[in-house]
Amino acid sequence: MQQVGAKSFVGAQPVDPRQLPVPVRNIGRKALVGFSHAWVLHKRLLVRIGGAVLALLLIVGLYEVRGPIGAGFHSVAKMVQGEFVAAGFGINQIQISGQTLTRDSDIVTLMTLAAGSSTLDFDVEKARARLRWLRAVESATVRKVYPNQIIVEVVEKTPVARWRSGSSTWLVDQRGTIIGEDPSGSYAELPMVVGEGAADDALVMIRALHRHAAITNNLAVLSRIGDRRWDLIYYSGLRVQLPELGVAQALLQLEAYQAEYALLDRDVSLVDLRVSGIVALKPVVREEAGAQKKKKP
Repeated sequence: MQQVGAKSFVGAQPVDPRQLPVPVRNIGRKALVGFSHAWVLHKRLLVRIGGAVLALLLIVGLYEVRGPIGAGFHSVAKMVQGEFVAAGFGINQIQISGQTLTRDSDIVTLMTLAAGSSTLDFDVEKARARLRWLRAVESATVRKVYPNQIIVEVVEKTPVARWRSGSSTWLVDQRGTIIGEDPSGSYAELPMVVGEGAADDALVMIRALHRHAAITNNLAVLSRIGDRRWDLIYYSGLRVQLPELGVAQALLQLEAYQAEYALLDRDVSLVDLRVSGIVALKPVVREEAGAQKKKKP
């Protein structure tokens, strides 16, 4: 270090510090230095903030131009679709098989809703899913045959009973669900059930009767009474009243009486089995018996 002697300050003059010039600071350089420090210390956080801001700006921009973009895509799709149809890929034939309870028009309507008018953009999975909306359809297979054909193979639910409600006769599957109508009597071999709640509980009763073939001859109707119990109604006019509980035992008892005494073939109009261990009969007088024999089923 060099020492400065007192002689160097002989001609020195006192100066007011406030009179000295102030150096001009470079603000941009200072901001750059500050940003560099912040980048080193908080690089990951700044990257995340920047990405979020860019994403927000992009979303806002797309929202503002959604109308023109959507119109452009729609115009392009229509133009391409028209080219497909003009090239021979337009759907002009739908071949349907397996349907009995389902109307062809309902299937065609759902096929039309499933996709456009060409086989190239027809959505097979969507079509198959929409066919399940039809109440009689259990499953369906849909295939495209190029250039212009759709093949539909339907598997329908199996009806197990007929349910008479008012003037209509409905077909019911094993779940008690209505799957179609039988106005022409094409399913006359199925048992007929009537009464409130009959469709829901019919399958249990039908299965029980399958084990007692001797008492199902000439059986016309299963009648649900008060949504609690069943009556068996025969074409002869005979009514058999079953209990609310213990139906299996009552059917066994009725089958035994039929085997031993031909009870169901005698001139009785009512067999009451509602009380366990007791069989109550109501005979038919001769005039009524003659009228019953003349009745048509």
